Amino acid sequence: MSEEKRTEIGALGEFGLIDKLSEGVKIYHDTTVKGIGDDAAVYDAGDHFVLLSSDMLLEGVHFDLSYIPLQHLGYKAVSVNVSDIAAMNGTPKQITVSLGLSNRFSVEAVEVLYEGIRAACEDYNVDLVGGDTTTSRSGLVISVTAMGTVEKDKVAYRSGAKESEILCVTGDLGGAYVGLQVLEREKQEFLANPNMQPKLDGYPFVVGKQLRPIARMDVIHEFGALGIVPTSMIDVSDGLASEVFHLCKASGLGAALYEDKIPIDKETYETAAEFGLDPNTCALNGGEDYELLFTITQADFEKVKNHAEIHTIGYMQSADKGKALVTRSGNTIALTAQGWKHF
Repeated sequence: MSEEKRTEIGALGEFGLIDKLSEGVKIYHDTTVKGIGDDAAVYDAGDHFVLLSSDMLLEGVHFDLSYIPLQHLGYKAVSVNVSDIAAMNGTPKQITVSLGLSNRFSVEAVEVLYEGIRAACEDYNVDLVGGDTTTSRSGLVISVTAMGTVEKDKVAYRSGAKESEILCVTGDLGGAYVGLQVLEREKQEFLANPNMQPKLDGYPFVVGKQLRPIARMDVIHEFGALGIVPTSMIDVSDGLASEVFHLCKASGLGAALYEDKIPIDKETYETAAEFGLDPNTCALNGGEDYELLFTITQADFEKVKNHAEIHTIGYMQSADKGKALVTRSGNTIALTAQGWKHF
């Protein structure tokens, strides 16, 4: 009698597992324009598209309650979902929030969590319209579903990039990962000496990037004002290199990324050096920055070249040229993605 084959989930990874599970998924409705495989699902609502995205945050996996305030956690849970809507060039409209709660949480603690959720709803102009609550035996679970809209001729998929188009990213990268290193260090020092006070005053930017990320809806609104529709787009949740790989795979292309063009904040750079980390490695592989990575046509370059929050970092090239990193010294090496692994 032969043993039943067993494949560990870790052997496939998150995206390999998604590919595996989506093989047998059928689309039954003409209104479903885009299903699995992008930042949000897309369905046809007549004169516009509706966007739908869902994310879970698990205690001990995505957050540590020993150093993230519940109010910040509530805000972050909304931000990461709004970021998915932004990555489709859409505008968020509604969210639902579902919670798994253990008996160590009081009503007052849940109210503080919801203070953060409501603050994010106000900042992003989003309606909280429902959800669910249940018991959890393994810590706090937060599941948020975000719904939004986008004009049909302005939706941005991961798959729309063309050869020679310009690769851009918003804001700066690596800060959230470096901020996590600061928080983890202070946690370990506290565990060794409970009388110590956390030393976070010198790291306001990177700690803030980790604890309370901001979805880049400001840039989405500016796209409209500038008359830009990104040809492809994704949000940077698992690290810049990983997201470049996703755009390349979806668009059937390669890419060239310039190391000296990657935007890194001064505090991120200095704090990474303090920890003995390469700032560029943090930016390429750190994740949780929730900036937007996108491509634009050559014709749109003039519209963004002087924009303080949009940085041109490379270009798309044919698939046979691969995914390359051009170093500061001018050498070209293969780009590798070592971002967050979910399994």
